[in-house]
Amino acid sequence: MTAAQADLAGAHREFLEIPEGIVIDTPRVEDGAAIWRIARDSQVLDLNSSYSYLLWCRDFAGTSVVARDEDSGEPVGFVTGYIRPERPQTLVVWQVAVDRSQRGRGLAASLLDGLTARVTGELGVRRVETTITPDNTASNRLFTSYAERHGASVDREVLFHGGLFPDDGHEPEVLYKIGPLAPLATVAP
Repeated sequence: MTAAQADLAGAHREFLEIPEGIVIDTPRVEDGAAIWRIARDSQVLDLNSSYSYLLWCRDFAGTSVVARDEDSGEPVGFVTGYIRPERPQTLVVWQVAVDRSQRGRGLAASLLDGLTARVTGELGVRRVETTITPDNTASNRLFTSYAERHGASVDREVLFHGGLFPDDGHEPEVLYKIGPLAPLATVAP
């Protein structure tokens, strides 16, 4: 286990248990193809180009996490994020996806908690933002329960209405503003 993995695992124990057989780690460029496949196979995420996932693993690895199968080392889930340039205490969560074989184990929530533990400590993040379409019940539940675990409020507003997208029928993207995040020591497990 690397020092980064140990830090993530230790911080994680304050929130949700990491599912057995899973290691949470920082993504590497060579994880880009697997992350792209997980996003594609989710059938709910807007799929970006495979090239963009390679760049993400290179340029935003510090604000993203990957779940690996402990035995094979292969990615089985991920969270991609970045720091808003004009709001350096805000982490924007871009995508969250878990391989079908790992769903129902709380892995997405564990990944979010692990990433938050890292970026609050290393980067001073105090708020999380993400966008969710109204029909995405699973993501709504994931981020609402995340806010509860972290003692934070959730404000919602439409960020991009459907007509802004070039493809017909795109749902509006609702911005979830979560924060301020409670200090790690005061958050109930």
